[in-house]
Amino acid sequence: MAKGDLSARGKKVREQGAWLVLEDESGQSLRPPTACTWPRIGLAPQVKASGKGSGRISLAGMVCARAGERTRLMYRILVHHPGRRSERKGFRERDFARLLDMAHQQIGGNIVLVWDNSSHHKDALMRELLAARAQWLTVFRLPPYAPHLNPAEGVWAHLKNDLGILAARTADHLAELTRTRLKRMQYRPSLLDGFIAETGLTPAPP
Repeated sequence: MAKGDLSARGKKVREQGAWLVLEDESGQSLRPPTACTWPRIGLAPQVKASGKGSGRISLAGMVCARAGERTRLMYRILVHHPGRRSERKGFRERDFARLLDMAHQQIGGNIVLVWDNSSHHKDALMRELLAARAQWLTVFRLPPYAPHLNPAEGVWAHLKNDLGILAARTADHLAELTRTRLKRMQYRPSLLDGFIAETGLTPAPP
């Protein structure tokens, strides 16, 4: 796995004419996150939620940018139903490999991947899977405790603000609501460029 600071990452992207892909994971339970909305005058906004059940979803998303191309958002959702012990509780190494393969097939060309220091991103199996894709993949890790450098964090914040005014009934309903809102973001490259700009990076003009 290649390592380097942020300047080395930018140099590698320019040298290869590659896609810069910034990945992150998140999750959401049936309890709505705190969010802002418009209430009636004099009334505090409320969203009723039963609090029953332990269903939740796990999310993995990638913001993909390259000079001359519109910015893309790609994602995967895992649904965790109450009482189903056979279901995975989060994304693992082979899930990340499949997500990278999907990105490579859809956007084409070389990829410079930037992600955090999660143990699943740097263990032996992940290093083996990344090495098998070295022909088109270069990997950098973000500095520790640096979510402000990852535009995918902006995706999750925007998503959870939307989910905060909704009350999903089941884990499947939560996944449906989430998928709809992520698809909307996919059709708003200017919004994704805004998330990139918040990190201090400069979105590439189409």
